[in-house]
Amino acid sequence: MDKTVTNPLRGITMKLLSILLFLCMQILIKEGGKGLATGEITFFRSLFAMPAILAWLALRGEFLSAFRTDNPFGHFKRGFIGVISMSFGFYALVHLPLPEAIVIGYALPLFTVIAGAVLLGEEVRAYRWSAVAVGFVGVMIILWPKLDLFTSGQMSTGEFAGAIAALMSAAMAALAMVQVRQLVRTENTPTIVLYFSLSATLLSLLTIPFGWPAMTWEQALMLMGAGFFGGVAQILLTESYRYADVSTIAPFEYTSIIGGAAVGYLLFGETLSASLFFGAAVIIGSGVFIIWRESRRGVKRPSAG
Repeated sequence: MDKTVTNPLRGITMKLLSILLFLCMQILIKEGGKGLATGEITFFRSLFAMPAILAWLALRGEFLSAFRTDNPFGHFKRGFIGVISMSFGFYALVHLPLPEAIVIGYALPLFTVIAGAVLLGEEVRAYRWSAVAVGFVGVMIILWPKLDLFTSGQMSTGEFAGAIAALMSAAMAALAMVQVRQLVRTENTPTIVLYFSLSATLLSLLTIPFGWPAMTWEQALMLMGAGFFGGVAQILLTESYRYADVSTIAPFEYTSIIGGAAVGYLLFGETLSASLFFGAAVIIGSGVFIIWRESRRGVKRPSAG
């Protein structure tokens, strides 16, 4: 049964609220995750998202039905890939200026096109391949100064590794999206959301033997808050697609760079470099073009039920 309702304004509002809450999550992880293991951060982010997700399922009357699945291994694969993506992303947040971590993450649509073509056999024509190529030019515009500074020995390896981690996070997120596309053929959206949080929580526990540094109470509270904000943001994002098409909502994702730049400057004293500004413009332009081409090909919004 299709439970979508046409109300673009509500869908866009939910999308913007999700972006705001994800930004709050990123701020808390950036500040609270200093000196901690990425597996430790991922555990808190996943575990403390669960109360919001379970409450959402209860309000929808799907608390018990969301646990039913015909594809447990598919959920495990999605969770495993997602945990790797989250870990790379959290490492990037801690070691990079916030705007840079956000902008490099915009490479996700580029990787998604590649993954869909290679793994799902989706038809990708010259226009979208061209957009992908141009998008990666934008990525290189951002990364090139870091590569130059790294080879000259004038930049810490942590920041260089953070840039690579942000790119790897986007690549792994694209693989996770491929797995989600396969799951939605047989699984409901609430089931996918629930099992991802469950699997991410359990899988991140496996990193304990690699060392979880002790955290302060302040760090614990910040990471707990990050988990809760992330959970609510995920719900709002999921619900936004109930009310509007993907092509309507997706471009608003790029407003996060405005918030990231403002927060980075006000809280962390971070400024936008010329390479980041121009690279972001190229990546965003490519991403919007890919979204537009998807809408032209008649891609429909997914059922939120």
